[in-house]
Amino acid sequence: MSQPAVAPVAGAAVPTIPLRELAPWALFFGLLGLLVIFFISADQGAISIPSGTFVHEWVHDGRHLLGYPCH
Repeated sequence: MSQPAVAPVAGAAVPTIPLRELAPWALFFGLLGLLVIFFISADQGAISIPSGTFVHEWVHDGRHLLGYPCH
């Protein structure tokens, strides 16, 4: 009674991605992630492009949720 919805295809191979094509994307998203973590964890408005506490106020609740003190 139970039949598979899709029959397996003989000879189907999993495509591989060469490291030289994956490395730039991994570097880009890694640096982007570090930038996001910096703004959430350490930025108090001193080196932000919008001056003042604009960025701090946008990430304020997320900062407390992640356990970073900011007061």
